[in-house]
Amino acid sequence: MRYLAPLMMLALAACNPVDTIAPSYRDTSVPITSKALFSPERYAGTWYEIARFPVSFQKGCTNTTATYTLRDTGDLSVRNRCLVEGVEKEIEGTASITGPGRLEVSFQGVPFVKAPYWVLWVDEDYQTAVVGVPSGRAGWILNRTPSLREDRLQAAREILDFNGYDLSQLEMTPQ
Repeated sequence: MRYLAPLMMLALAACNPVDTIAPSYRDTSVPITSKALFSPERYAGTWYEIARFPVSFQKGCTNTTATYTLRDTGDLSVRNRCLVEGVEKEIEGTASITGPGRLEVSFQGVPFVKAPYWVLWVDEDYQTAVVGVPSGRAGWILNRTPSLREDRLQAAREILDFNGYDLSQLEMTPQ
């Protein structure tokens, strides 16, 4: 349990306006979009993190996954996991649907903070997804398997670029 603190910073980093927690990796003058035809039912399941913008709460994380489970309320439960120096870290929370492709995530142990989490793109088969936050302080490329074909990676990078993200800051996540 004592290893949860870095993951709990997810909510804080995504919405905190102070650059000391996380710099913005996005030109916020560029409009950000979210997936208009988003299905929480299809989004549910496990996603492997393929790439991310560096954020303090994920420092040293490898083998990173996010698992979403549909709740009776229509919201999603979320469980983020990763390994840091061989030790598993995990944090659980809730993702409330606030609009098409727009979620508001809160985590246990992080009081009073709800972070915007926008699904910018997900392919037709819900196998690859791109997620970002309006502030640009975080962003991820996710896939249903631990590896991603080059053409899908390129498509995901194009979505981030379209939404104003600085691709030179994107890091591949060891799986």
